[in-house]
Order: sequence, then structure tokens, then C-alpha cells
Amino acid sequence: MSLVSLVALGALVAALALVVVVVVSRAARRMVVTSWVASSAAGSFLGRRLRGERGAGPSELRRAFEELGPTYIKLGQIIASSPGLFPETWCVEFRKCLDRVRPFPFAEARAIVAEELGRPIEEVFASIDEQPLASASIAQVHAARLRDGTNVVLKIQRPGIRSRVDDDLRILHRVAAVLGRTPMVKLSNPIGIVDDFDSTIHRELDFVAEAANMDEFNRIMAELGHADVVAPRVHHALTTRRVLTMERFHGIRVDDVAAIRARGIDGEAKLLLGMRAWFQCMIFHGFFHGDVHAGNLMALDDGRIGFLDFGIVGRFPPIRRAQITDYLVAFASADFHRVAEVMVAMGTVDERVDLDELAKDLEVAYRPMLSMSFADLNYAALLPSVLRVSTKHRMHLPSEFVLVTKQMLYFDRYAKLLAPNLNIFRDPRLLAGLMTDIARARELFATLGVH
Repeated sequence: MSLVSLVALGALVAALALVVVVVVSRAARRMVVTSWVASSAAGSFLGRRLRGERGAGPSELRRAFEELGPTYIKLGQIIASSPGLFPETWCVEFRKCLDRVRPFPFAEARAIVAEELGRPIEEVFASIDEQPLASASIAQVHAARLRDGTNVVLKIQRPGIRSRVDDDLRILHRVAAVLGRTPMVKLSNPIGIVDDFDSTIHRELDFVAEAANMDEFNRIMAELGHADVVAPRVHHALTTRRVLTMERFHGIRVDDVAAIRARGIDGEAKLLLGMRAWFQCMIFHGFFHGDVHAGNLMALDDGRIGFLDFGIVGRFPPIRRAQITDYLVAFASADFHRVAEVMVAMGTVDERVDLDELAKDLEVAYRPMLSMSFADLNYAALLPSVLRVSTKHRMHLPSEFVLVTKQMLYFDRYAKLLAPNLNIFRDPRLLAGLMTDIARARELFATLGVH
């Protein structure tokens, strides 16, 4: 056989092998796409830098995440909600991942609704707006009107998202396994982070479970006497794992400061009410909203506060709730030795740790949070100190506490916008309520035999 023939045969075999891999292995095909998008983003970034453009990194990475789809958009949302861990320019850029994600065609949305409800949509809806109200990583939302005239919104899951998420997570698990072998990265537990992310995003894909979470939140708010804090009411007969039909809210995002002030709304009072309700829900019922970014928290036109999107919720058993109350009391009173003891009880640090030394380090790291207003508190300076303490004492937080911390960062951002002079551990309005709630919670834990 001639050299030319051998080359041609080799090329044919290679081409056939590539076709087999691409056709047979969906994961391999996704790996190729991911590599291509990453390479394109890197090339575009280098080109912009060579042209003298600054700040190209965040926008190029955000575009790459959006092109790669829901899994990476969720990662972008983590960046958006982590001021201090990431530069402000990155946080601002990735906030576009919260509710301004590229929408999918309305024709596909109609088809999904009809398939899920098992009948033509005209039998159920008088109209559905073709332009989505919001488009996020998991789903997009369309305004609609039922045949009886009731205004609702439809949360419609993105087509093919389950298989896409599964493929992406296989890649992320492999990357985490490699990073986990690196001594400097191992302490941050990349495998555990990806495992938790895997569990979280799969829970978000079940809209029936999300509907149950919304019902539970409304029941708890009613029990607590918070008639002015609500989640949308669900239309259960029109809800499936991929379509969620619910009451439509009208109002202002909590971070739209100009609109809030223009309407004469007391933004600080609304924030305090929302934070108190969120905390009471967690401490009394072990249930809390786990994704209160600005697109999910609204000042409603009727004066109420609206919580949206219950795909991510946290749950604490009584023993954890008791530990949280102990931690908060010790922290608010600046008793850092007691803070250290509670952290040992939580399993955050090893019981063999030097409590006195840990307490001194915690005081250095955390005392600014007790004395400064939100406007003065600089997380960019604070968090490195916190991370040093974590590394020194090999601290690690359970996933539920990471979720709580994420919500605290959200509330911190809103406080900087709406109540810059507020300190939640010194403000008498919030502190009095906090201590009252903790006293009630301790009575509840005592009846449950939890100490």
C-alpha cells in the first residue's frame, strides 16, 4: 500500500473514531464543546488585553459561562453573590447571570407547557406573553392569564437541561478530583463543593418540590404572624416537575434603590422585616430560603415583602438550630471563647484545638463586624483575615452553614444600599427582636430535649 493510501486510511480511521466518540458518548461531546468555549474565551481575552483593554476577564468569562449553559451560569451566580471573595468588578459583571440569561424560544416554551399539562395550552390559558419576564439558569418566567381571568406566571424549565447538567457535572467532578490532589487546594475540599453543588442543582430541577417549599414558607409566615411576608400562591393542578404555575407578584427588586426611594418606601424597614422573617423561619422551623439574591426579593406594590424562587432551601434539625442560637448570642456579646466552644460542638474545628488561641484569632478577625456599620465594613480586607484563621485552625463549615453565609452576604449587599448606617448586632430594633427570638427558640429546644 502506498504512503498516500496509508495516510488516507489513517485519516479515515481517525475520522470514524471521532464520529464514534461524538455519537456514542454525549459526555465526550460535551467535553469537546466545553474545551472549545474555554479556548475561545481565553483567545478573546488575550486579544482584548493586547489591544490595551482592561477589565476583559470578567466579561469574557461571564459570556463563556452563559454559552456553556445552566450549570456554569449557576457557578457565575456564586461569584455574583460573593463580594470580598471576588473583586467588585467580577461581582457586578456576574450579576447579569442572576436573571438576564439568554432566553430560549417561545415555541419551545409552549411545547413544554403543553407536554407537561397533557393538553393544548388554549384549554388552560387565555394568553401567555411571548416575551419572558425573566430568564435564568434553570428556567424562564412568562406572564400568563388563566381562562377565568386570573393573572399568573409560568416558570418553565429549560429544554434538555437535565442531560446537560449531568454532563457538566461529570466534567466538574473530574476537575475537582484532580484539584483535590493538590495540597494547597485540598483543604478547601473541591470534591465536597462539587458534590454539594450537584445535589443543589438537581433539587432545583424538581418544580413540584419547589411548590411544596412555597406552601411551607407561606404556612410558616402565617404561623409567625407575618401577613406582610409571602411567597406566591401555587396553582398545583397546573404544576409539574418542569412547569410551575403561580400567583403573579408586582413590585420592585430590593436592590432598585432609586425606584424604592421614588415611591417613598422605607427601604431600611422593609429590609429589617425581611431579615427578621427569614431568621425566624430558620430558627423556629429549621427551614429557610437559600437563594435570596435581588431577583428573588421584592418590595410588593401592596406593601408586602415577596420572596420568590424556592428551588434552593436549607433545613436544620433542632440540635443545629440550638447551636446557631448559642453561636449568635456569643458573637453578639463578643464572647469569642464561647464562639470557639460552639464551633467545636458544631464540628467546625477539631475538638483538640487550642480554644484560647482560637478565641484570640477569632476576635481579631471578627470584631470589625461588631463595631462597624455596613457602609464602613470592608469585606475585601476582612475576609483574608477570616481565611487565615480558617487555614491556621483547619476550620471547615458544613454545607448548610455555607448556604446561610451566602444569604448573609446577600443581606449585607442590600443593607449597604438601603441601610448603610445599620449594624445588625448593634441596631436596637433588630437586636431586641433577635434576642427575643433566641429566648423563645431556647424554650422550644428545651421542650424538645435539645440543649
